[in-house]
Amino acid sequence: MSASFILICIALYFGGLLLIAYITGRKSDANSYFIGNKASPWYAVAFGMLGDSLSGVTYISVPGNVVHTQFSYLQLVLGYLVGYAIIAKVLLPLYYKMNLLSIYTYLENRFGRNTQKTGAFFFILSRTLGAAGRLYLAAGVIQFFVFDRLESIHIPFAVSVSVIIALMLLYTYKGGIKTLVWTDTFQSFFLLMGVVLSIAAIISSTNWSLAATVSKLVQSPHTKIFFFNWHESSFFFKQFLGGVFIAVTMTGLDQNMMQKNLSCRSLQEAQKNIYWFSIVVVVVNFFFLALGALLFLYQQEKNIALPVNEAGKIITDRVFPNLALNHLGIFAGLVFIIGLTAATFSSADSVLTTLTTSMYVDMLELDKKTTLPETQKTRYRHIIHISFAVLLWLCIIVFNQINNQAIIDTILLIAGYTYGPLLGLFSFGIFLKKQVPDGAIPFICVASPLLTYALSLALPKVIEGYQTGNEIILLNGFITFAGLYLAGSKKQTSL
Repeated sequence: MSASFILICIALYFGGLLLIAYITGRKSDANSYFIGNKASPWYAVAFGMLGDSLSGVTYISVPGNVVHTQFSYLQLVLGYLVGYAIIAKVLLPLYYKMNLLSIYTYLENRFGRNTQKTGAFFFILSRTLGAAGRLYLAAGVIQFFVFDRLESIHIPFAVSVSVIIALMLLYTYKGGIKTLVWTDTFQSFFLLMGVVLSIAAIISSTNWSLAATVSKLVQSPHTKIFFFNWHESSFFFKQFLGGVFIAVTMTGLDQNMMQKNLSCRSLQEAQKNIYWFSIVVVVVNFFFLALGALLFLYQQEKNIALPVNEAGKIITDRVFPNLALNHLGIFAGLVFIIGLTAATFSSADSVLTTLTTSMYVDMLELDKKTTLPETQKTRYRHIIHISFAVLLWLCIIVFNQINNQAIIDTILLIAGYTYGPLLGLFSFGIFLKKQVPDGAIPFICVASPLLTYALSLALPKVIEGYQTGNEIILLNGFITFAGLYLAGSKKQTSL
């Protein structure tokens, strides 16, 4: 498949996004940008959230990583079900009751302004790094298989990333959440079509029947789901509990995911959105894992060499792109590119809007400055939006220099250290009535990840063969919770 043809497909896809942005962005104001005028249909929010939660990480890294981790990732995903139920029953009623614009305003009401800014800081840090990692993965594949193959001109990675981020700015700059609810729905559709049609392409190329395909998957050594060696990072309870708390933190305590939920018409619709979303996430992730197993079965069937680095280690994030673009035919290559393009834009577009919201509301408190004219507030909002795009670009360039593992592992590692303090803050604030000095909380939240990191280094030395995994986020949250408890007073809060 030629690089020029791929670029044409990407251009057509982007044209669809611009059309949606134009239709939804007309007559947009601050209320449209932040909460979509509280008019977003729950089903559109639920379907659009799929693209945000799956992104390029699931599309490329999860199938490729099956060679090392089998289906153990599904243990994590099953934990999501419990986490999403907690969000629907505990967090969403709280957010709707307080009529929040930013969920970290809850921390201000519960503890004080320093705590609000601390929560916002950890969200901004985590989402910036996480979005950069997701976008780096998809942009790197496009660079390797498209821009590096253009014979007439050499386009450096930094330039191709600049183009991708500039395109995202074009359709998120004005409409904000009102636009993103529908562009994410558009992108989720193509992302899901990418995996379904890729599976169909593999089955067609091998002439396997559906029954034969299922039989091969059941017998494959790559499809083992449950692991019960507690020393290993794939241990069921590490993965399952990690999934519970990753779902709570990366969705329920994350402004990026909750801002869309807060744009629903009512609490009941937001809860319905979460319930349906949780079920579909499990099903879709199973299909991505099945795709991974099929990729390796196809590779063995056709005796195709796997992509490896200089040390001879499989480059798992290149397995799917290599087979789709070089071996499975034009149809599979086209399907892959469309799915990857959806993953690329859905990875980071909404992040620009929600990072802007958190900086605007939590850090700079511009929503409270009633003396500022709306035109000035809009100008500040645009400056913040563009600034985060530049910061995202810088982070991606750094990722390109230092990343040496499957990006899914990097994303989850970042989440463990940056979302842990948010888990401790919100759980302490919701379930206990003790008051904590507002000035002490930033120090506790910074100390917690450092202590968690020290423990992650010490545990393998104390317990021979022990491997830390997704329990990092639970350990980090517990240390934060304990620190808040020890610093708290007997004075009770009314919240």
